[in-house]
Amino acid sequence: MRDFYSPMAEFYEIVADRQAASSGPALAAALAAVDPSTGPVLEIGAGTGRVTEVIAAALPTAAIVAAEPSAVMRAVLTSRVAADEDLRRRVTVVDGAAPDLDLPEVISAAVVFGVAGHLDEPARVRLWSRLRHRLAPRGVIVVELMGVRQPREIPPALSLRDSIGRHDYEWWVSGTPGPGTLMRFTTTWRVHRSGRLLREVSDTYDWYALDVDQLARESGMVCRPAAATTGAGTPEVVVLAAA
Repeated sequence: MRDFYSPMAEFYEIVADRQAASSGPALAAALAAVDPSTGPVLEIGAGTGRVTEVIAAALPTAAIVAAEPSAVMRAVLTSRVAADEDLRRRVTVVDGAAPDLDLPEVISAAVVFGVAGHLDEPARVRLWSRLRHRLAPRGVIVVELMGVRQPREIPPALSLRDSIGRHDYEWWVSGTPGPGTLMRFTTTWRVHRSGRLLREVSDTYDWYALDVDQLARESGMVCRPAAATTGAGTPEVVVLAAA
């Protein structure tokens, strides 16, 4: 799978804390009934570790396997884990990409945030099948859907503005529908200082639109919304469990 994140990795942390804050309560609610003694929690696409911290706080005794294929993102993830004594004991960072990453023999849960839409349907079906067969009884797969249920035209929009030191940062996002369920997103970061544009960095990535019904059909599992998913603009977090 293509590394979608390294070209924009320098800006990722500006967004990541907000994304973890918006989806974190739903993830914590979804993990509340998980028994971490049955196996580690597998996090697929761990990024820089913001969601890893949410998992660790929700399940204080759980071992966590955090898989991240981007070397740049994984460097930040490893640094975050290494700086925290609790995470050092419990989090194992691995290089691996869905759907073919190495899996523990048994997992108590899997967390798939910001990943599913990067995979086409055959790859997703393979991933859900592999996870389902390693899932402990009463284990869950928690998936974040990004709210793009059907391909559509999305005009350029300012998604975030922030300041660090003397620099102001703007994150612009737009989207164009492709064939079938495919969307092509363009993200642009603009760095300003005292109103003057210093740099502009753009990249594109493909995302397959996916909704809850499609997820249930692909996985062959019961699909329900996470209890804490609320608010306009909040990413949709859903839970897959055995029928």
